[in-house]
Amino acid sequence: MEETRCIGCGSVIQSESPKKAGFVPSSKLNDENDDLICRRCFRLKNYNEILPLEITKDDYLKIIHEIAKTDSLIVKIIDIFDIEGSLIPQIQKITNYNDLIVVANKRDLLPKAVKDSKLIHHLKKILADNEVKPQHLYLMSALKNQNIDEIFEDILRYANNRDIYVVGATNVGKSTFINSLLKSYAGSKKDIITVSSLAGTTLDFIKIPIGKNFIIDTPGLVNENQITHYMSTEAIKVVTPKKEVKPMVFQLDPGQTLFFGALARVDFVSGDKTSFICYVSEFLKIHRTKLINADDFYHKHQKELLTPPFKEDQDFPLKMYQFNIKSNYKTDIVLPGLGFVTVLGSCQVKVYTRIKTVPYLREGLI
Repeated sequence: MEETRCIGCGSVIQSESPKKAGFVPSSKLNDENDDLICRRCFRLKNYNEILPLEITKDDYLKIIHEIAKTDSLIVKIIDIFDIEGSLIPQIQKITNYNDLIVVANKRDLLPKAVKDSKLIHHLKKILADNEVKPQHLYLMSALKNQNIDEIFEDILRYANNRDIYVVGATNVGKSTFINSLLKSYAGSKKDIITVSSLAGTTLDFIKIPIGKNFIIDTPGLVNENQITHYMSTEAIKVVTPKKEVKPMVFQLDPGQTLFFGALARVDFVSGDKTSFICYVSEFLKIHRTKLINADDFYHKHQKELLTPPFKEDQDFPLKMYQFNIKSNYKTDIVLPGLGFVTVLGSCQVKVYTRIKTVPYLREGLI
């Protein structure tokens, strides 16, 4: 008997275990509805509530490893606002070096004044440094339908009558991308695949016919360098930008500190007075204080003035990393999952981020 799958997340429909993926009450199984969705997707779509499931990182990887058995085209989605957290350099090895296209999503979050050619140049360098070798690299905004037509036409050409697997880390916009394609090319009026800012929305392959083949949504690979894995739903809403990110400029002298809620901290230890240009969510509050008072300020105000995290959230321990920046040009201090801070010239900084989310430096993206 052919399996029935949830059209929202791809899970096999079952009515035995409410704690496992694909659960639907047995009373609903007899409904004459081809677009059956599980209880979890129903709660997510209607109440923005995600139900916990017995699913692990190993479960995700086991599913993705199935792609290695196929001859297909891999479309890798990365988050241009969280490149390192969403890159997953081992993706080509996991999928047995099938042909690869990389699509950098959420272009709409970066300032329009930045030329696409400059972004492409920087992204190609980052991919090369991580030994990711795609056949082509695109910029896109799945939410705004930016470049969707061009990308889809090229994907079909590269696929050459093969199946297309859309892969990536959690929350990079895979399902939004596929929904945009369906709306554009299949006349769909609503989202077919469940979309959420919460990790683990797609739980198995979701196959959508495209001609004689399929475009296939896949579960998000869990990357421990993604800060959202350690945050509450309320906190995720604060750090996730909803529109073009506007630069916030702080003129700092050595001996000053910037707090990004209580999620990250940047200390300006030494160097000439310079600008620290912050690109983060419009909802995330930045506080400036003297470095000499920073520790006391943090312990006194975290989960009160410095939020997120909030009082109901778990502890959010920070770890310090020191960087000696030696450059006459712009350098980005990347706060994984939060954004980045651009500085000009040489300086010494200490950067505090959540344990397991490691900050890094790169050539200025903007």
